[in-house]
Amino acid sequence: MLAKRIIPCLDVREGKVVKGVNFVGIKEVGDPVECAAAYDAQGADEIVFLDIIASHEGRGTMLDVVRRTAKKVFVPLTVGGGIRTIDDFRDTLRAGADKVSVNSAAVRNPQLISQAADIFGCQCVVTAIDAKKCPDGHYTVVINGGRIDMQMDAVKWAKRVEALGAGEILLTSMDTDGVKGGFDIDMLNAVCSVVKIPVIASGGCGSLEHFTDVFEKTNSAAALAASLFHYGELTVGEVKTELKKHGIPVRMV
Repeated sequence: MLAKRIIPCLDVREGKVVKGVNFVGIKEVGDPVECAAAYDAQGADEIVFLDIIASHEGRGTMLDVVRRTAKKVFVPLTVGGGIRTIDDFRDTLRAGADKVSVNSAAVRNPQLISQAADIFGCQCVVTAIDAKKCPDGHYTVVINGGRIDMQMDAVKWAKRVEALGAGEILLTSMDTDGVKGGFDIDMLNAVCSVVKIPVIASGGCGSLEHFTDVFEKTNSAAALAASLFHYGELTVGEVKTELKKHGIPVRMV
């Protein structure tokens, strides 16, 4: 069995790491390069940067953050937020990213996924899916930081992005994001059951038990968290030690 990955996520705004709850209530946390270097030292398997401004100015600031981070950090970097064109993919990869995450633009223009996969390779293309549960029990895709419900079935969209050439899916539950009540196990199982590409679980992790749960109860390839790591409640090393105790394969430092 492949080792499960633990991935700290850094939401970046105007060159600073920030964090909110249910995509709102944003607070500054720290310097992204310093945070990334600390997580690298702790044994993170990858680091995700998300530019939550995604304006032209935000893109320039973000690329500078990626360049500086790539000089200090030696684990894969995934960068997303405001990726709209093939040129955005190219600029982000040239700045030092190993993978590029695309979300809202892929919903509006699905061919962006296949074009990027053809040019840069599937391994570089991560499709981020933000979803929430509807009253009837199905999951709907939301974009623009959760502001717009696209009335799209999230599970069907996951199958489609795989067919288009995405190498990985970053699946975030808007319902659980920042709440620390645990990952959305049902949503993850719904998506993992229909795709063969790796799925990264995101949204809601609040304890060591939640990391164990997500790997014991779903086929998620990785677990992503932010608040727990940013506020020093847990280290990546502590998470991996706990997973190893439960017989879950991880890469130890």
